[in-house]
Amino acid sequence: MIKCNRDQVKRLQRALRRERDPVWRQRIQMVLLREDGNNQPKIAGLMGVSLSTVNRAHMAYDNGGINALRPKPIGGRRHENMTLEKEKALLARFTKGAGAGVPLNIAELRLAYEEEIGRPTSNSTVYDLLARHELRKVMPRPFNQQRNIRAQKVKKKDF
Repeated sequence: MIKCNRDQVKRLQRALRRERDPVWRQRIQMVLLREDGNNQPKIAGLMGVSLSTVNRAHMAYDNGGINALRPKPIGGRRHENMTLEKEKALLARFTKGAGAGVPLNIAELRLAYEEEIGRPTSNSTVYDLLARHELRKVMPRPFNQQRNIRAQKVKKKDF
């Protein structure tokens, strides 16, 4: 545990007053409570968080200062099988014929995709890939599968 000097405590208090992000405010409060002489279990009880959360906030401040208390940004493609460039290269092999009006064969694309990533995958992954690259145009069915032709003819006669 590193004790803060007065200047650091004042900076923490100023940051606490001006900060709007509740996660960052909470982490600053954890460090300030430590400086008031509270131990980690008591801080965890006061803040309503786990002991490990308090410990991580203290360690982050000790190792990186006030900026280390900021939450890390999240987003992007964290669970990807291949990069967007590799996906484009894979799709380029199959879209040549699609440009000439030949439908895209999903089974062949799926096999090539599985070979590329080295493990089996579902059809929805391939359809998501096509949607990501805006290649799948969903066409409506030409007719309702549950249609009743006799009822349609009767209705036409009534008009």
